[in-house]
Amino acid sequence: MHQFKDLNSAQLAAVEYIEGPQIIVAGAGSGKTKVLTYKTAYLLKKNFSPESILALTFTNKAANEMKGRIRELIGKKADEVWMGTFHSIFAKILRTEAKHINYKSNFSIYDTIDSLSLVSNIMTDLNIDLDKFTPNSIRHRISFLKNHMITPEEYRKNQVKSFLEEKISEVFFEYQKRLIEFNAMDFDDLLLKPIELFNEKKNIHQKYKSRFEYLLVDEFQDTNKAQYELLKMLVSRKGLISVVGDDAQSIYSWRGANLGNIQDFRKDFPKYKLFKLEQNYRSTKMILKAADSVIKNNTDQVPKTLWTENEEGEPVMLLKCADEKDEALQMAKYIKQETTKRKISFKDFAILYRTNAQSRAMEDIFRREKIPYTIIGGLEFYKRKEVKDVVAYLRVISNQNDEESLLRIMNFPQRGIGSTTVVRMIAFARKHNITLFQTMGRVFEVIDIKERIQKNVKQFKTLLDKYISLKDQLSVGELTRAMVDDLALIRMFKEEGTQESLQRMENINQLLASLNEFSEANADAKLEQFLEEVSLIADIDNYKDDKNCVTLLTIHSAKGLEWPIVFVSGCEEEIFPIANKFLTDASVNEERRLFYVALTRAQKKAYITHARSRYRFGEVAYQSRSRFIDELDPSTYKELNGGFNRKANRKTKKEMYYEYFEKVGYESFDNDGATLKIGSRVMHDKFGLGKVIDVTGAGDMTKATVHFEGNNVKQLMLKFAKLKVL
Repeated sequence: MHQFKDLNSAQLAAVEYIEGPQIIVAGAGSGKTKVLTYKTAYLLKKNFSPESILALTFTNKAANEMKGRIRELIGKKADEVWMGTFHSIFAKILRTEAKHINYKSNFSIYDTIDSLSLVSNIMTDLNIDLDKFTPNSIRHRISFLKNHMITPEEYRKNQVKSFLEEKISEVFFEYQKRLIEFNAMDFDDLLLKPIELFNEKKNIHQKYKSRFEYLLVDEFQDTNKAQYELLKMLVSRKGLISVVGDDAQSIYSWRGANLGNIQDFRKDFPKYKLFKLEQNYRSTKMILKAADSVIKNNTDQVPKTLWTENEEGEPVMLLKCADEKDEALQMAKYIKQETTKRKISFKDFAILYRTNAQSRAMEDIFRREKIPYTIIGGLEFYKRKEVKDVVAYLRVISNQNDEESLLRIMNFPQRGIGSTTVVRMIAFARKHNITLFQTMGRVFEVIDIKERIQKNVKQFKTLLDKYISLKDQLSVGELTRAMVDDLALIRMFKEEGTQESLQRMENINQLLASLNEFSEANADAKLEQFLEEVSLIADIDNYKDDKNCVTLLTIHSAKGLEWPIVFVSGCEEEIFPIANKFLTDASVNEERRLFYVALTRAQKKAYITHARSRYRFGEVAYQSRSRFIDELDPSTYKELNGGFNRKANRKTKKEMYYEYFEKVGYESFDNDGATLKIGSRVMHDKFGLGKVIDVTGAGDMTKATVHFEGNNVKQLMLKFAKLKVL
């Protein structure tokens, strides 16, 4: 293994230690992927069989990159290693063992859009007022509970204390019940069901525990409770587990990630050995010093000092801008300057932001300035309506119990099956304890449905039956092409002739092309395999830097990536850190880690931008710069004025108004609405900052209509809303 000479001494020590539990603290840019790759190769060299190694990553992109690198080192044996994301690996195990937990192996995997649709349908069926409780907030709550391994029964018994919690409990129970009925799992189930399986079937637990001799875990700081539970269940008696991560880059608590897992690991595996990777290969000394000066304000972390042999580099450029348009103009200006000065391409730049809404001004200006760009984390391809519609057909062909997918396509394209017909069919299905798909076959027995509509339902079922029978005879690509032709979708969008319909047609053609590619690459693959890949794919998995354009993305999406020049935009209080007035110490620390992640994506140079004012909630808001800028070591940055001084220095009434509230802070808010009126600026824990545009009712029935950031309008019952008035 002559390649091991590529490793530095700390990396080599981490790779060669395979005697017991191991924590590798890998600082930003310290060669974490390289260490994981070489460690896998080293295990194979030490006669571990490839199928006895379980390597868990957080993105398909990371798994594929590692597999490719291992293949270069040791050849085809790499393909036999169990390597992939937590969700994809455990989905694979669940497909094999589904019957032991009352599932069929062709179960559907629901993404967040499918889950939200199911929650909405349940709320309608239970007559829960959608104005009082938003389906999205209830879906978030259910996911949070599942992430923390709380069952509907435990939630009802231990946590239901209010009217809202009672409603969440009702939906949670029905949600889990319907998932089983529909032979479907959501993302959280892909982690919870294996725990249930291993607890209930000791022989199956033993089968996998003895199969995996060595466990490797990437991004350990971002694992949640269920993921850590699974690791403990699978680790061998010898404790052969290596977890790799960096507590300074833990940025996913909102998704259930538990930074306490690092502490728990030390307790659960007291014989662990700690290895630190502190040499950074990515960034200049100046960028590292700047990032370190901010992150050291988080005191509760594993002590480490990143260092680099890279050049000193230029200071971080701090751009003061007039507003969001000026911010975008300044970025465009410096991108053009840097490409000329350094002889580099547009693909060498990334612009990072805290929220997706910030990209709009950049897109407008970049189009005008003829700077090509690509956005990661906009509306992902497989979440576009027309793509999800075609995929829903494939799901029903694979799994006829999948009622959510069947409801999605019942009248797409239009075939005269309206909502009244669907309601009557669902009532018939519930009464006779059969599926909606089976009800379609007995539609002539459903009363109050006109004969013409009954025929339409019957024709639709005949079409689905045709493709169900062809499912195992045609490739996934051929099956979908024939079905799309049968449904005349391309012709329908073509005849509609609008720009939007032509874009939809193009998206369906793109889907058909990707299905053909999938079929060619996986000759024997079943439809279920494609559907699983589609369900678990993330937008970042498709990221390629082969196009010459600037990359625009959120900081969360940028984890694990790097570019020569990075702009960290919108560094203002209430944007980054987000809504600072109500942040706890723990969430300020997480925002600070996010800033650290953003800055350490840069190899050669970093720009930080902040604006004096922004258009937010339908009006101009005056911004103060982020506390993280004030935490930067002054020797690491240089300030540039941008368009900051292009306006008169005299303060406007609005500016004085905002400064006044900076001094006096927030009013306490009582639920009778006495301090709340139209025009009040408010803060909500979930929706952020907003402006009241209407107040109705009185006492317990007082409702406020609030225009929140991102053009998000909500009607809230003040009794439950917990609004704070600015």
